[in-house]
Amino acid sequence: MNDKSFDKDNPILRAALMRGLVSRRSAMMGAAGVGAAAFLAACGSAGKNASTGGASGGVASRTAAAAQDMSDTEKVVNWSNWTEYIDTSEDGKSRPTLDAFQKQTGIKVNYTEDYLDNDEFYAKVRPLLEGGKDTGRDVWCSTDWMVSRLIRQGYVQKLDLANIPNAKNLDDSLKNVEFDPGRQYSLPWQSGFAGIGYNLKATGGKKIESITQLLTDPALKGKVTLLTEMRDTVGLVMMEQGKDISKFTDADFQAAIDMLQQAKDSGQILRFTGNEYTEGLAKGDIAACVAWTGDVVQLQFDNKDIQYALPEKGFTLWSDNFVIPALAKHKKNAEKLIDYYYDPAVMAQVAAWVNYIAPVKGTEEELVKIDPELGKNPLIVPTDEVLARAQVFRGLSTAEETKYNKLFSALTTA
Repeated sequence: MNDKSFDKDNPILRAALMRGLVSRRSAMMGAAGVGAAAFLAACGSAGKNASTGGASGGVASRTAAAAQDMSDTEKVVNWSNWTEYIDTSEDGKSRPTLDAFQKQTGIKVNYTEDYLDNDEFYAKVRPLLEGGKDTGRDVWCSTDWMVSRLIRQGYVQKLDLANIPNAKNLDDSLKNVEFDPGRQYSLPWQSGFAGIGYNLKATGGKKIESITQLLTDPALKGKVTLLTEMRDTVGLVMMEQGKDISKFTDADFQAAIDMLQQAKDSGQILRFTGNEYTEGLAKGDIAACVAWTGDVVQLQFDNKDIQYALPEKGFTLWSDNFVIPALAKHKKNAEKLIDYYYDPAVMAQVAAWVNYIAPVKGTEEELVKIDPELGKNPLIVPTDEVLARAQVFRGLSTAEETKYNKLFSALTTA
């Protein structure tokens, strides 16, 4: 960062610190869509069934229904996204990249921050999709595992890559994910790691570098938090136990649950959280925790005691992905929007603000032009060696998802 960025009165810094407390993984589980989430909840027009085809099972076992595309006559696109997950002006009154897209294309973007939690958002749109109705949205950003579910159920449409030529800039490591081989239905918006965050003051200067240490070190007893996001918490433990989370078994999952249960029973774990851990970590009430990269980068602006470790045995890599729902009325406009953000210069403006990992090749060079320090941060611009240790949690069948969620819920709520 330049010197101005470390000025506590600087509006950019204040915005960055706010993002650390209210970011894309905001802990809204159970909040059930109060406030902004209500905006488009009732939107929907009658249409064909949301999907056609056989029973769910494999990838793309159902085909999403398409509505008549009104893009050529209606210059609009409706985009739902997570809160605080796009570049914003210093005064907070505008979104520069969105403004530039609208000026460049003449397409008005109705941008709504009503994606507060994957399950909460799904509960809101599923009745419309299941009933063959338009959701009122042309594009939104879902996390990998939710994309897997949406594809399986036929609730999202195939992308027309002829309208997204910049898709060629997708990072090679994200091209052939298990839940969407060849990226027919999704393209990443932002990516990030789940690893270990810790406060050096609270650990007595000790580095915390492995999940085993996090779950067993007596010096951390009662001051450790883990995430309520099952795939990150259990995924990290499975990798610590030497498993590949892209192809684990029921036995592998149970072994990880057993290790977590032992840590909980011993009093090592204070609680399971969403990203409200940021406040406790900054204060030192939490000594160490499973944490997301973007949150920690944002906290580090103001607190040099906050450190981050990517476990040697592996760590989770997740993405939030653009998808276009069944019966979207402005599909081509949505694809033009995605194409715009796959321009490295545009994506760099977003990355400089949200501090997650951009999925677009060439962003690093553009980010350095904006802020040389950000361009060198390995949590924002990871090296090939770091990416080689990252793993993506595999897609789950409906039966697996039910079974694993039940096991994890018993651990986190008991």
